[in-house]
Amino acid sequence: MFIIQDTLVSLDVIEKEFCCNLDVCKGCCCIEGDAGAPVSDEEVKVLENLLPILLPDMTKDAKQVVEKQGLAYKDPSGEQVLSIVNDKDCIFARTDHNGWCYCLIEKACKAGKTSFLKPLSCHLYPIRLTAIGERVGVEYHRWDICHCARQLGKKQHIPLYRFLKEPLIRRFGEEWYNELELTAQEWKKQCATK
Repeated sequence: MFIIQDTLVSLDVIEKEFCCNLDVCKGCCCIEGDAGAPVSDEEVKVLENLLPILLPDMTKDAKQVVEKQGLAYKDPSGEQVLSIVNDKDCIFARTDHNGWCYCLIEKACKAGKTSFLKPLSCHLYPIRLTAIGERVGVEYHRWDICHCARQLGKKQHIPLYRFLKEPLIRRFGEEWYNELELTAQEWKKQCATK
């Protein structure tokens, strides 16, 4: 692990290569899971305000879930996560006629209906943030369905932290990201001389 400001960054974030390959996976991370994406109280409030915009495009099942239990719930570990349909699909996920999954929140953002792109945990994936004592842990979450992303990242030589530059800056800021990049460069130099 590396210490970057007040965070502990896993070595995997620097060493692993990753690049989403939507042509292969078709965005299945939004519809294949056993819990929803982690969300903060603030994000839930934003989504509650966006609900009138999002509701018309949501599936009938998703609307029923929201009506019954709300936009979010506590998972078995006590973490607040987005509600899911049929124990796997995000309430804001839709699938088009070609089998591609897309996010209704992101669609609304791209249409100029909101400036909120999507929950941070979705934007950061496959990085997960955890509490490690007083610090935030920045860790790589390995999931089998992302095998094609690992292959493409390796083929194109894209480190995970570079692939996720935008959401990492969104969460931690430009200065933090620059420090991470410098740390990664120094680490790679050290590894090359061994």
